[in-house]
Amino acid sequence: MKTFPFNQFKTALFCGLLLIIQSCKPVVPGSWKNENISSGKRSDFHQLNAQALQYLKANNPKRLRALLSKELLVDNNERQVELISNRLNDNAYDLLDEYYVVHKYKDTDTIHSVGGSINRYDVLYPYIAKEMYFAFFAPKKSNNKYMLSLIYSKFDYGWKITKLDLEPYTINGKTAPQLFALAKEQYAKQQVQAAQNNVSLAVTCFKPCVYWQYPDEVDAGKFYTRVHAEVNQTYRYPLVLKQIATGPMILRVYNKNQDDGTYPMVYYMTHFELKDTTDIKKENAQIRNVVSKIMPGLGENNKYILYSAFNKQPNGYEAVDHFDMTEEVNTAQKQQ
Repeated sequence: MKTFPFNQFKTALFCGLLLIIQSCKPVVPGSWKNENISSGKRSDFHQLNAQALQYLKANNPKRLRALLSKELLVDNNERQVELISNRLNDNAYDLLDEYYVVHKYKDTDTIHSVGGSINRYDVLYPYIAKEMYFAFFAPKKSNNKYMLSLIYSKFDYGWKITKLDLEPYTINGKTAPQLFALAKEQYAKQQVQAAQNNVSLAVTCFKPCVYWQYPDEVDAGKFYTRVHAEVNQTYRYPLVLKQIATGPMILRVYNKNQDDGTYPMVYYMTHFELKDTTDIKKENAQIRNVVSKIMPGLGENNKYILYSAFNKQPNGYEAVDHFDMTEEVNTAQKQQ
């Protein structure tokens, strides 16, 4: 008597699942979110997600191919799978939101947000197939979160992934609308450099998925342009700190990504030799005091402000020696 290999049995079982989902009669046009998706259909989708996440976490693009649409199969997505795998292995991901949609017309459609939450968003998506399913995943823990999006479409050959997305979702524990709100509050208090830093972070994570649309995305882009121009007018980098006898010169202030968050980085030139670390640290203490006065709010929503002292201006074409220092500005947040 011939035995049926276990791996073949698993494959047959999974293919059967796809056929079961495919064979379900289409429902009337509309969209359903989370628990409003019928329990049976939702359970089937979750099994598809579990299979996709298994292959992605294992960095196994060959096995993943069974779940991809014909269009995705022709793309070279091995690098993207590797990046997703890294994220899935760094943090456990939870399902954030999911949608099942049935198109009425062969045209772009929108799932409109409801409620007054600052994090409300629309889902603006093209017609790929009459029935589509969207699954958005985010890490359980991490200040800087990347959202994983799995978009499925139902074809005559089954439910297949038609879009894989991995984009920034939160920075320093805040979503794009929350960062934008913080930037506007800082700007109202004339904290223009701090406002620019935070609105630039907001712009970075306004598209956690290509189909994801926050209501204030356009306004944030316009706000960034206005604040950036005002920062250039206010500080005119390079900026000599005349308040300090040694005359250090700030070259730029920008956001720097680190493993535990994203923090303001202050690049500046010093007249002390980099090997004279004692004098550089003494001068840096004065610089911190001046920065807190001329750039108020810079440490808000941050655990640290980072400083990097140079003897030669960095140019982006060569490695330039520097001495790095960290100012702890928010101990309470650090301990959370």
